[in-house]
Amino acid sequence: MHVLSVSSLKGGVGKTTVALGLASAAFARGLRTLVVDLDPQCDATTGLGAIGVFRETVADVLQSPKHNVVHRAIVASPWAQARSGNIDVMVGSRSVSVFDTPQPALREVWKLEEALSRVENEYDLVIIDTPPSLNGLTRTAWVCSDRVLLVTEPSIYSVVASQRAMSAIEEIRRRLNTRLDQAGLLVNRFQEQNREHLYRVAELQSLFGGKLFNERIPERATMQQVQGAARPIHSWPGDTAAALALQFDSVLNRIEGSFASETRRDRKNEKNEARNHRVMRGQNLDQVLALESADEKI
Repeated sequence: MHVLSVSSLKGGVGKTTVALGLASAAFARGLRTLVVDLDPQCDATTGLGAIGVFRETVADVLQSPKHNVVHRAIVASPWAQARSGNIDVMVGSRSVSVFDTPQPALREVWKLEEALSRVENEYDLVIIDTPPSLNGLTRTAWVCSDRVLLVTEPSIYSVVASQRAMSAIEEIRRRLNTRLDQAGLLVNRFQEQNREHLYRVAELQSLFGGKLFNERIPERATMQQVQGAARPIHSWPGDTAAALALQFDSVLNRIEGSFASETRRDRKNEKNEARNHRVMRGQNLDQVLALESADEKI
């Protein structure tokens, strides 16, 4: 089982749209897929058609990542009614925002890793939709991920946010999760005729080079229609939907190619060793990172 976080440190860039597009691509190729909705807005849950009142949600999982809680928080998406396959969602909740603190305790950021270990034999790919911030929830996602896909739009503010995110991923990789790596940077909401967009894409290319995906996901009303209908883009009729589906297929191909060959068990054992070395009860994550940074300087 591989874990991918879809992230951005700036809101409004279409991060959830990309997460759902990749979930559609994974589902279309037969991967057993789980989407974890960590964003308090819960748009991924809605887009996957999981609507209603649920006994447990991702907020309960982060509170108590026990086997029965984790399994009750996961529901099958109605996407699977149209074709065979396995596409599930760990249901989002606005209550999860209580875990999105600026200075999370170290023991808290490992809880999603513990939760996913309960289902590691049930899925091929886990996609985590994170909030647009660098607080506790995003760090929790990155600590249990193999890769982070950064989503940006072609604007100056998103360029700056992407630079900050790249640095933050590297810090988490060095301090807590040595197998974490950047899947790359994907431009969303691209308008080919917009000179500002062309300029910002060129700027991103100069800054990030090969980390920038060749695909540019265009801004299309079709994406909003698909999400409103709670359908996968790969099943939506029309040439526009087909072209978008091909782009998400291509992005997923590159991400899959970047996954290391080692098993999740090996990754989990290595991270547990790092966690056992670093756990300092009563200290928050920022304090631990600061202490380790000071140790390195010494």
